[in-house]
Amino acid sequence: MADRELVQQVREKANKWLKSGIDQESKRQIENLLNNDQDELIESFYKDLEFGTGGLRGIMGIGTNRVNIYTVGMATQGLSNYLKQQFSEMKQIKVAIAYDSRNNSRLFAEKTASVFSANGIKAYLFESLRPTPELSFAIRHLKCQSGVVITASHNPKEYNGYKAYWDDGGQIISPHDKNIIAEVQKINKISDVLFDTSMKNVEIIGEKTDFEYVKELVKLSLNPEIIKKHKDLKIVYTPIHGSGVNLVPRVLKEYGFENIISVQEQNIPDGNFPTVKSPNPEEPAALQMAIEKAKKVNADIVMATDPDGDRVGIAVKDLKGDFVLLNGNQTAALLLNYLISQWKEKGKLKGKEYIVKTIVTSEILTEIAQKYKVEYFDVLTGFKYIADIIKQNEGKKKFIGGGEESYGYLAGEFVRDKDAVMSCALIAETAAFIKNQNKTLYEALIDIYIEFGFYKETLISLVRKGKSGDEEIKKMMEDYRNSPPQTINNSNVMLIHDFLKQKTFDQISHLRYDINLPKSDVLQFILHDGTKISIRPSGTEPKIKFYFGVKEKLDKREDFEKVNTLLDEKIKNIIKSLNIK
Repeated sequence: MADRELVQQVREKANKWLKSGIDQESKRQIENLLNNDQDELIESFYKDLEFGTGGLRGIMGIGTNRVNIYTVGMATQGLSNYLKQQFSEMKQIKVAIAYDSRNNSRLFAEKTASVFSANGIKAYLFESLRPTPELSFAIRHLKCQSGVVITASHNPKEYNGYKAYWDDGGQIISPHDKNIIAEVQKINKISDVLFDTSMKNVEIIGEKTDFEYVKELVKLSLNPEIIKKHKDLKIVYTPIHGSGVNLVPRVLKEYGFENIISVQEQNIPDGNFPTVKSPNPEEPAALQMAIEKAKKVNADIVMATDPDGDRVGIAVKDLKGDFVLLNGNQTAALLLNYLISQWKEKGKLKGKEYIVKTIVTSEILTEIAQKYKVEYFDVLTGFKYIADIIKQNEGKKKFIGGGEESYGYLAGEFVRDKDAVMSCALIAETAAFIKNQNKTLYEALIDIYIEFGFYKETLISLVRKGKSGDEEIKKMMEDYRNSPPQTINNSNVMLIHDFLKQKTFDQISHLRYDINLPKSDVLQFILHDGTKISIRPSGTEPKIKFYFGVKEKLDKREDFEKVNTLLDEKIKNIIKSLNIK
């Protein structure tokens, strides 16, 4: 489409909104864009903010391509219409609603509750911010048919979002995701949305639900007697201005830990995240203040959760006593190795237990599961697919735990999304258990590498914003798909897993095999030397992600640094070979 046509189309959409009965402040913002800022006008209206399989996520502001009370309302109206179709036989459809500390999260949560209420759906709205996993718990606990959490997870402060859940407490998957998207797309004007200012079908919830959630979390503890022995384990914790601020320390104390040290400046819920550039525990800068505090108090472990309390990043002391960040794969290896080994130790492995990981997560989890003869499942990226495996196996098999490389972990079956509140408690218990063996977490991780192989993973995300960025990312995926490399870093590409075509291409035998997972725009290259490279566009951010996984043998702790450097160099050469910039 020519620029002139695009501008004309955008101006027509903006003027349509102006005449749709929106509030005066929104009208003023649109008029300002029409008169003064054509570039921002285009970004705000060039498309409708897509209600995708994970819900909505985008920059806040006025316009069809922004998160605001109207796009949130339209999404909720579509979801309401679908719920009334699916549960038409029920006298009262129920939903739960939670929100995090982001700017406008409370406002968007109230608007969501208002639309549900106007549609005759009972909405349980949390009185104040709560972690996303508690929303998942509340759906099951209150026997709801759906749920919504207002959050943009760990995105920058300009963003907010809307995640939808089904009656199992998991994020919505096929066929409901596509069907809901279709219903949302039918809501093409603001006047289609019903609002109830009286909120007659809204019930405020809080402490009672907290109590039941915490009670279930405490039941997951495997070694309370060891925690009692190491109750003074020094834990520095920061919620990074987010929703873990109350529940994480509360659950740690319920587990028996008494020495929890806060980063006071970051205990204040604040959607501007004033002490960090980004509230993402995957980024080292987000843990900087917590690590400084840990140095002063000589802490054993540092934990940081993201704004909606579903991801956790940790820092531990290395062999020299300096704090280093662990990546999501390393934390998952420590946590899953602890859980599975202790299930074995306590006679809980009966032959029907399993773990779940995503396809871009370290294969070391597979090795650990195989050692203990525990079944494992690989699923697409996204915790909703882990939740679906739990749902499929409910009552038949027992879920021990699972995780993904992006700092999300889960144990037990009463929550169906990644849970940083739970993870903080179980990681602290893991640290206490290892301390009881006179080892540090870092030494325990190296011992895992000695036993199972030194797996090392790196993630590179290329940010490509706006309309031009969308097009560039699509072109990159097309190029890798249509002209895949034959060799990478002097190692032959043996297998290509194309999850969009749902086929594996064997480059040696030239045979094809079916992939029995849902379609997803993901490519994986498996090299002759065992390297795994995964490429996919982010479903929630303007990024294309490259995951690199390499492996070498590690014989003893003394060789750790040497092999670590070798793996770093290998990843660096792979990146260079693929010309990723």
